[in-house]
Amino acid sequence: MNGMPESTEPAARAASVPAPAAPVPAGELPLRFDRTASLGDLIAAHSGLAPQSDTGELHRVAGRVRTVRDMGRLAFADIADWTGELQLFAQRARLGEAFEEFRKLSVGDWVGAWGPLVTTKTGELSIQLDGFELLARSLRPWPDKRAGLTNLEAARRRRYLDLATSDESRKTLVARSTMVAEMRRFFTGRGFIEVETPMLQPIPGGALAKPFVTHHTELGRDLYLRIAPELYLKRLLVGGVERVFEINRNFRNEGVSTQHNPEFTMLEAYQAFGDYTDMAELLESLVKRVSQVVIGGLDAPGRGEAGRIDLGSPFRRARLVDLIRDIGVDPEGDLVVACDKLGVAHDPAWPWGKLLVEIYEKEIEHTLVQPTFVFDFPRDVSPLARTHRSDPRFTEHLELIIGGMEIAPAYSELNDPEEQLRRFRAQASQGGTMKPDEETHRVDMDYVEALEYGMPPAGGLGLGIDRLAMILTGASSIRDVILFPASRPGD
Repeated sequence: MNGMPESTEPAARAASVPAPAAPVPAGELPLRFDRTASLGDLIAAHSGLAPQSDTGELHRVAGRVRTVRDMGRLAFADIADWTGELQLFAQRARLGEAFEEFRKLSVGDWVGAWGPLVTTKTGELSIQLDGFELLARSLRPWPDKRAGLTNLEAARRRRYLDLATSDESRKTLVARSTMVAEMRRFFTGRGFIEVETPMLQPIPGGALAKPFVTHHTELGRDLYLRIAPELYLKRLLVGGVERVFEINRNFRNEGVSTQHNPEFTMLEAYQAFGDYTDMAELLESLVKRVSQVVIGGLDAPGRGEAGRIDLGSPFRRARLVDLIRDIGVDPEGDLVVACDKLGVAHDPAWPWGKLLVEIYEKEIEHTLVQPTFVFDFPRDVSPLARTHRSDPRFTEHLELIIGGMEIAPAYSELNDPEEQLRRFRAQASQGGTMKPDEETHRVDMDYVEALEYGMPPAGGLGLGIDRLAMILTGASSIRDVILFPASRPGD
């Protein structure tokens, strides 16, 4: 138990504390509270102070009550703000009538307090209370301070409680925020311009995904929450914006899993006069830079049971067809039979390229733990990528895999309007009647028209921010790096 200093009267003060605000009428809570310092700053400035020391400073601090301990003539409370945790101790003789109100504080209450900054007999840095204010009352019982929310689903549904009780959750939030900020610095430092493109689109494009549909009353038309910003960003290339990026929210009306959430965050970037090899170099440099800034090195914790990830070595590069051969499948053979033998679910009517990719995604992708660029995907599944320069069955489309997950695709972008229109129509024919929930590219004639004005050769990439955050924080589920992930009904 923490004791008080031998003397209850503070020495002459090196700093003065602002006078308390005017009393608040009974039953009302204050509108604001002025602090002289954060708790973390006080702890950093006075770490290692000897027991029973008086700093000579008066401070006003505020935070949430995490514990309360009543010893009769003395009472203690630990409060926490975003930066740290500090002890308050109250004395009946010093606080007078306010002492009884202090004893009534509950875990979860927000309080403001003022008084000398001292250390107790046990050396604990504390505010020796001259007064305090209740800033907000917690009306519900709080999780145990040390155990926090032990149920993962409860933590995700009530992230506010999770953040208030879990240092790990706070670290994850800060890591993600730091990661996004560094991405912006990385791209703007290379001459890229950050933009915002429509989230409501008349035609969903840029990916093979099932969109969310809504209706705009004034315009009298259906609109779609974007599945990707790609086609709008490439319109900017047509407009002469040579380097452009967007950190964007995308929405896909699909399943929820450890790697998928209906709304998620991606970074997309396009660079005129480059190709997919330039994008590979850009991606590798970006991931290494972000890792250095976020975790202070290139040895990432990985994802769940996948083990540590070496981001320092050159990323492996392999062609998709070579990976297929490595598992004993002949890419030129009968892929329907191969799917049957491997137990890979498929439709025999699927074209060759889709069968090839289905085998890769089900049998190979999850095994690629260390960073790997998988090059050259078939045209059947890459309607927006340029035809491969040496094999027309493929496109210049690569994917970066880390921890068994796709982190980022990158393309040499298709800029031939006639070829783009053929690809759109081929995709649409695979989609049958093109209902709103089909995972096909619509025929976007406005985009084709933009290409007819001329788009320079370009490389493009899309990086999944949530998934990279999983790699850098060691999270086993995407739901742990998204503050408020989608949840099924119920509790």
